[in-house]
Amino acid sequence: MIRTILAFGTFDVLHAGHRSFLQQAKRLGTTLIVSIGRDVTIKRLKGHTPVNNEHTRLKMVAALLYVDKAVLASEDPKQRFSIIKRFKPDVIALGYDQTHFTVNLAVELASIGIRCDIVRLKPHRPDRYKSSLIKASLARKRKP
Repeated sequence: MIRTILAFGTFDVLHAGHRSFLQQAKRLGTTLIVSIGRDVTIKRLKGHTPVNNEHTRLKMVAALLYVDKAVLASEDPKQRFSIIKRFKPDVIALGYDQTHFTVNLAVELASIGIRCDIVRLKPHRPDRYKSSLIKASLARKRKP
C-alpha cells in the first residue's frame, strides 16, 4: 500500500537537521513529497530573503535520495492548502520547530474536508543544526 508523506519547509542552507527531518518523514511512508517555501513567502513570514533562491533550494532537496518529489509551494497565501489538495497525503510531517501554518492545521484541514495524520518529528542536534544558528555563524565568518 502506498502511503504518501508531505513535508514543508524553506530548506535554506541545507544541513544535517534538514536531512534528519526528511529521513524521519520518509520512514513514515513510501512516497515523500517536499513542498519548498517560495522566496516571497519566506520574506513575508520571516522578514528576510533566503540565502539560496527557491529554485536552488528545490534542486538541493530534489537531489536527496529519500525525497521522491520536490515542488514549489504556492506564492498566494490564500492557496496555502493547494499542495495538500493536489497530493492528498496520508501524513503531513512537521519539523519540531515548525510554526508557520501549523497552529490550527488539523482543524483547518478538517474544515475543507482533508483528513490525514499530522506528525511532529524529532529534532536532530538543534544546538548545532538549526538554520538560524548556521546562518549567524556564516555571517560572522564573512565579517572582516
